[in-house]
Amino acid sequence: MLDQLSPIAAGALGSLVAGLMTAVGALPLLFMRTPSKQTESVLLGFAAGVMLAASFFSLIIPGVGVLEDHGTGRAMAAGVMAVAVLLGAVAVGLLNRFAPVDMLAIGPAGSKDLARRIWLFVFAITLHNFPEGAAVGFAFGGGDMSQGLSTALGIGIQNMPEGLAVAAAMGALGWGRRAAFAAALASGLVEPVGGLIGAGLVALLPALLPWGLGLAAGAMIYVVAAEIIPETRSNAGDERSMVGLMIGLVGMMFLDIALG
Repeated sequence: MLDQLSPIAAGALGSLVAGLMTAVGALPLLFMRTPSKQTESVLLGFAAGVMLAASFFSLIIPGVGVLEDHGTGRAMAAGVMAVAVLLGAVAVGLLNRFAPVDMLAIGPAGSKDLARRIWLFVFAITLHNFPEGAAVGFAFGGGDMSQGLSTALGIGIQNMPEGLAVAAAMGALGWGRRAAFAAALASGLVEPVGGLIGAGLVALLPALLPWGLGLAAGAMIYVVAAEIIPETRSNAGDERSMVGLMIGLVGMMFLDIALG
């Protein structure tokens, strides 16, 4: 089905699906008990592994290939991708500095700071979803559907615990389960906006493709290193989160290599 879509439409659709995974993550709030911290850590570790593998096998290496196909020497291609990866990491790092997503430790119920910190947290999550959607759009924008799918999968999986966190935060404000679920869903709906912009830029200016892939890879690697791995290590008292990471990394690596 995706093969029949234009790169722009595929980027918008892929980023929409990735964004909707925030709602999937919030489903336990509606139907079942909230997962334990250990389970969340394993799932986050799995997402980290998927994102790391996708960054290198679906974004950086193909980006080098695109540059070489257009006559760029191997050393120059590697240099361009290195700069693009660094720029992607710096962009997310600056975003994280001014709108950090580690505000879920919002203090005891009844604290006068509670509402303000919860709304800041929800705003930060929503803001971070925009460049994630753009990363999916960049990956689809060059017309390689497998490249886009692997990126959307990695980002979509890591969106699930974010959706649960948003829903739980809104529940702490006294929102009902359905309203909290709707808030989690809404926080992910900025991703298709970023996806549409990212895919459109690459489709209109193909020379931006390797830069877009490198930016997306840098953003994903930064999120894994600065946010996901520290979170899993602080929540889990054993090595289960690292087991999840290795399963996600090896599984995505296998799929990227086997499916080409």
